[in-house]
Formats: sequence, structure tokens, C-alpha cells
Amino acid sequence: MSERGALRARLDLLAREVAKFGAVGAVGLLVNIAVFNLLRHTTDLQVVRASVLATFVAILCNYVGFRYWTYRDRDKTGRTRELTLFLLFSAAGAVIENGVLYLATYGFDWNSPVQSNVFKILGIGIATLFRFWSYRTWVFKALPAEVRPAEAPPAKTPSAETPPAEEATRSAERFLEQRRPAETVEPDPVRH
Repeated sequence: MSERGALRARLDLLAREVAKFGAVGAVGLLVNIAVFNLLRHTTDLQVVRASVLATFVAILCNYVGFRYWTYRDRDKTGRTRELTLFLLFSAAGAVIENGVLYLATYGFDWNSPVQSNVFKILGIGIATLFRFWSYRTWVFKALPAEVRPAEAPPAKTPSAETPPAEEATRSAERFLEQRRPAETVEPDPVRH
């Protein structure tokens, strides 16, 4: 396979991952903003405290989406490690996110409801870049390349007759097969 075809296949996989991460993140954003505004308008909590609580509600919502949809094909063997790292990096993201809001609120006295929401969203945007990098790099680790499902056929070597587009597709399929969990599920026995 040509380097160009391999690069295209890798970029396609990355684009799908970013889209899934963004979809889960969008749901988390809605949860975060809704809880933030609900707390802000129905309680006497200070702005940053309401924001921190809303952030952690959204983090819990996002974990479910990331584990069971965005990164469902990633390694599932170390759930305790995964959850610990997820909470650690999420807390770091929460500091980034709420640090922006804190600076705007207490540093510049920008405390109106509109200003609070604008800086909350700005903080979420900056923290999202950090979270995407840290989750894909440290939390939801890809399976090692040598781990393959038991039923997968051996990888074919490219031949001179194989068109580059077809070889790129095969390479992407092999890459995806490497990332799937190695466990197999036995079908339920048929009962008579």
C-alpha cells in the first residue's frame, strides 16, 4: 500500500473518532450548560461552584458515552485503571474549564448570566482539546497490534496487481480488526 493510501486510511479513522468524540461531547455540553443554569437560577451557589458541579455531572454522562460508543473497541481489561485515569484527566479538564470562568468572574468582574455562559463555553472548548488528547492517549488505550480476534484470517500481503484503493481499504479493515476486543461471545443454546 502506498504511503498516501495509508495516510488517507488513518485520517479517515481519526475523523470518525473525532466525530464520535464530538457527538458525545455535544451531549455533555448540553448537560453541563443545563445543569449550570439550573443551579445558577434555582440555588444560591456562587457561579464557579455551580459550574464545578455541572462539570462533574457532565463528566459522568460523558464517561458512559465514551466507554460504550466512542471507544467501545478499545482495551477493556483495566477498568479500574481506565476509570481512575478518566477521573484524573477529567478533573484536570475541569480545572482548565472552570479556571477560565473563575478568571472572567473574579479577575475581570464579568458576572452577568450572558458573560458567565460565554466564558463557561470558552473554558469547555479549551478543556475539550486537552480531554481529547488525554483520553485517546492515556485512558482509552488501543489494543496492541499483535492482539487479533481468534476468527480473523491472517493478514494478506499486498501484491503488485492489487489496486492502491483496494489495498488501502484492506489495510484499514486490518487496522480496525486489530482494535476490536479479542473476546468472542458464544451464542445461547437453542431450547426446544
